[in-house]
Amino acid sequence: MRSIIIGGGVTGLSAAYEFVQAGVQPTLIEAQPFLGGVVQTETVEGCVLEGGPDSFLSAKPAANDLIRELGLGDQLIGSNDHSRITYLLRNGRLVPLPDGLLMMVPTKILPLAVSPLLSWSTKIRMGLELFRRPPSTPLPDRTVAEFIESHYGRETVDYLAEPLLSGVYGGSVDRLSVQSVLTRFVDLETKYGSLTRGVLAAKKQARRPAHPAPLFQTLKGGLAQLTHELERRIRPTAEIITGRAEFIHRTDSGYAVRVNGETLTARHLVMATPAWQAGQLLRPVHAKLAELLEGIDYSSSVTLALGYRRDQCGPIPPGFGFLIPARERQTLVACTFVGAKFPYRVPETHHVLRCFLGGAGDEKVLDLSDAEILTAVRAELKKLLGWDADPSFVRIRRWRRAMAQYSVGHTARIATVRAILHHLPGLQLAGNAYDGIGVPDCIRTGRASARTLSQQ
Repeated sequence: MRSIIIGGGVTGLSAAYEFVQAGVQPTLIEAQPFLGGVVQTETVEGCVLEGGPDSFLSAKPAANDLIRELGLGDQLIGSNDHSRITYLLRNGRLVPLPDGLLMMVPTKILPLAVSPLLSWSTKIRMGLELFRRPPSTPLPDRTVAEFIESHYGRETVDYLAEPLLSGVYGGSVDRLSVQSVLTRFVDLETKYGSLTRGVLAAKKQARRPAHPAPLFQTLKGGLAQLTHELERRIRPTAEIITGRAEFIHRTDSGYAVRVNGETLTARHLVMATPAWQAGQLLRPVHAKLAELLEGIDYSSSVTLALGYRRDQCGPIPPGFGFLIPARERQTLVACTFVGAKFPYRVPETHHVLRCFLGGAGDEKVLDLSDAEILTAVRAELKKLLGWDADPSFVRIRRWRRAMAQYSVGHTARIATVRAILHHLPGLQLAGNAYDGIGVPDCIRTGRASARTLSQQ
């Protein structure tokens, strides 16, 4: 009997690959006419452009391990961390993020003291945080904003936590769960009270590797190298169906899935779709599970790549790019200087600016026309960079309800989901909605779901 995977993004492809490795012939159902999901790479005028994620964290091994397993290890490249400078907009000008910050936790005094990013009252409060004691009883889940404000004040929320986490999660710090998003910091608070003291203690205890890994990694030809190789590996064995799953119900031996007017039966089912979509499909299987999955919020975003010939535009600041706090935001949320962040991405003849728009609370930008988006972004870039030039090429991608939001209570929600799944043998959930949003998390959950079912 079949093992069915619904969703052909990097999560579903990883699950299909794991099934094939275990000697199982999976059926992969994907609504789009292509596989890869949000991982979409193209090359224009010699520039490698990512429509979705452009890299993954080196600290999470699942992506690195799979890439090497697929024989693509020689294609791995790391970020240019020696030139990593990130700017934040404050009072209309770009200010470098001070050295020695771990997210929003200071570990060096002097760089923060001389930075114009924060006021002296906030700097003093950050210094006094060092003397904070551990809580006497476990604290409940809180929003990221409440958590950071209690340690370092509201200005730190507005000019560090909010822009940094908007760039990662596309979410609102006034809704995101600190237990789910900043788990390590919650653990440090529980043990030390002071986040600063906890981070410094952890750094002191950690062994420094002789050759530290870069913060981010990707592939020379873009992340689609990974999804294309996964597709190549599974095609001889897997059945790939292009169509939208319409209905799922339980059978005596597993699950039945209707797609393209045909009903397919399966012993094993992996839902590698967004949680809201999984919830809609699984409502006939388990109403409470569906309610929990549909209750996971998602944000929408736009990526805009602007390519310029260097001889036709002005300079860009040294570094990786900039973030715009909500207090200063008009349309742009962030911008990456692609050629500075990674090698092999942009030839010497070009600059590429990869802009991010939308996110929680700003989804209305997705309804603007391409021309309206381009006009607004070019006007902002002119103010920030001091020049405006006609781009040699433009690429716009809209991602509707693509990024899961871990709101307060998310950990408890997922615990309940897993308890329900325990009574639904043969069903697994995978993707960015549960316990990690990055590419490595999608790969890890996809492979783990297939491995679990293969062993049953």
